[in-house]
Amino acid sequence: MLDQIKQFASEFFVTGDPLILGAQVSIAIAMVAIVFVLFYFKKWGWLWREWLTTVDHKRVGIMYILCSILMLFRGGVDALLMRVQLAVPDAQFLHAEHYNQIFTTHGVIMILFMAMPLMFGLFNIAVPLQIGARDVAYPFLNALSFWLFFWGAMLFNVSFVIGGSPDAGWLSYPPLSELSHSPGVGQNFYIWGIQISGIGSLATGINFIVTILKMRAPGMKLMKMPMFTWSVLSSCIIIIFAFPILTVTLALLFFDRFMGAHFFTLDGGGNPMMYINLIWMWGHPEVYIVILPAFGIFSDIVSTFSKKRLFGYGSMVFAMLIISVLSFFTWVHHFFTMGSGASVNTFFAITTMAIAIPTGVKIFNWLFTMFRGRIRFTTPMMWTVSFIPCFVIGGMTGVLLSVAPADFQFHNSYFLIAHFHQVLIGGVVFGYFAGLYYWWPKMFGFKLNEHLGKWAFWFWNIGFYVCFMPQYFLGLDGMTRRMVTYSWDRGWEPLNMLSTVGGFLMGIAFLFQVWQIAYSIKYHEKDVTGDAWDGRTLEWSIPSPAPLYNFATLPQGSELDDWWETKQKRAKGIKEPEQKLEPIHMPKNSGIPFIKSALWFFVGFGFVWNWMWMAIPALIGVAICMIVRSFTYNDDYYIPVDEIKRTEAKLRGANG
Repeated sequence: MLDQIKQFASEFFVTGDPLILGAQVSIAIAMVAIVFVLFYFKKWGWLWREWLTTVDHKRVGIMYILCSILMLFRGGVDALLMRVQLAVPDAQFLHAEHYNQIFTTHGVIMILFMAMPLMFGLFNIAVPLQIGARDVAYPFLNALSFWLFFWGAMLFNVSFVIGGSPDAGWLSYPPLSELSHSPGVGQNFYIWGIQISGIGSLATGINFIVTILKMRAPGMKLMKMPMFTWSVLSSCIIIIFAFPILTVTLALLFFDRFMGAHFFTLDGGGNPMMYINLIWMWGHPEVYIVILPAFGIFSDIVSTFSKKRLFGYGSMVFAMLIISVLSFFTWVHHFFTMGSGASVNTFFAITTMAIAIPTGVKIFNWLFTMFRGRIRFTTPMMWTVSFIPCFVIGGMTGVLLSVAPADFQFHNSYFLIAHFHQVLIGGVVFGYFAGLYYWWPKMFGFKLNEHLGKWAFWFWNIGFYVCFMPQYFLGLDGMTRRMVTYSWDRGWEPLNMLSTVGGFLMGIAFLFQVWQIAYSIKYHEKDVTGDAWDGRTLEWSIPSPAPLYNFATLPQGSELDDWWETKQKRAKGIKEPEQKLEPIHMPKNSGIPFIKSALWFFVGFGFVWNWMWMAIPALIGVAICMIVRSFTYNDDYYIPVDEIKRTEAKLRGANG
């Protein structure tokens, strides 16, 4: 019996690597500390009532952002471990299998569990407030979407210490991801972690499309919406068409592994290239899913801090919508070298070049908005300005990769690594940092410390260029990606060492941001205006942080930059008509999203280990949650006028 327990434990827990052992100990200590604090301060009830069961879009957004910051730390540590391994030739810091696991988990975490939740967090914080809505269209579904993401991310991350991480690359091409090459459970963790969180992402896309189309303030036409809201709509259009492809692709891969199917195995009549086509039919639109909202953030920030209306509003809207369509016609450029044929390669080379045109339009619009503007170089504006040269370089190298004959030389090299980090860090991450700094006062009622923010900004930017510029030259010199080590005769060590130094500079920048948040929480100066940046859109017309119901009376939103226009009218002595307060309809909190998503975690965990005794009861639990929700009729309430008056008096008093 003891021998059987030892055998199970050796398979269940990851052993033999000091780094992973250290992580296991750290996780255990952190969990014990969290539980102790919750018991000591008697916060379990508060945690359940205020956060775990909330359907308030603002709190859901904050939870998304908190998870994203934690995932940025995890993915960043993975990146630094890889850079240490590659800093010098013939390094033995990581063994090959561990290195494969790290670059696999790094890619998945940074795209799906860092960038996506940070994006969804900003969706939740800003969009309902920008369109003058009191909530999202489906508050219950919104909470369910978050908890599906959370438990999917936890399922993927637990593989680091239990069972072993996946090691077939961040997109898990067959045959590397089939049982023949990945017989362990790591690949199952990959499939189910992404599958569960991906369903949450799809639900979020549906929710925000309906919110934007149906929940706008009474007078707000589509062409009067803020540009960030337009970018969210464009992104969500891609989500609802792209994520079902991912869901089906991972399901087919799981059938191969779990049921002995042969969708992607050559020896059984399948075709690995079918998987590669399917995964990139999701994968390249995914790039635009995460970059479009960043474009919207930059648009709002440029307009606010230049004190000018955005130049070329209509062309920006058209550019975003055309990108959402063209994004589905570029996926083959990821495998020009796979033998698709000259005609296919030519078509996708042209479509890839064509999508650069609407992207370039936005760069000129931002520059013309800044032209002759009264620019304030706050931290949000600094991130925005730094994005422009960075993304131009990334765009130009992307056009080089779109040329099929050139791609035969660049493919799978560090040139490609440098390019997609150029656009995904310099575009997506810089954009979401700008949005985080910009809307932080609206979330918490105070600005983040500008001095520490600028230190973080410069460390991020200098570290970024020091890290990734050398990688272009390494790629041109023949260094391929997924290379665990290299010999001294290659001559790559100076550039690799320089790149590693840049990686650690970005790590220091992250520490500055953590310090900045902690310092600002302790020493912040309360925003008493609700309009911390002298903003232009409706979210700045209400107190900070926003009350539960957002708007005591619904705004009209009939002008582009409606809040800015309202302030100009007030400055001229023009008064708005008084609106009568009425009871506000709001949804009740619910524990079902948390419980149902936790049950999905156990469904996934059961299928990972082929434990039907766990998966089937958990699936039954999911079905029970759906039935309970179907028969829940008392799920809303009204906030009475007296309570609204008291809340507004308190908030308006605190906010001037």
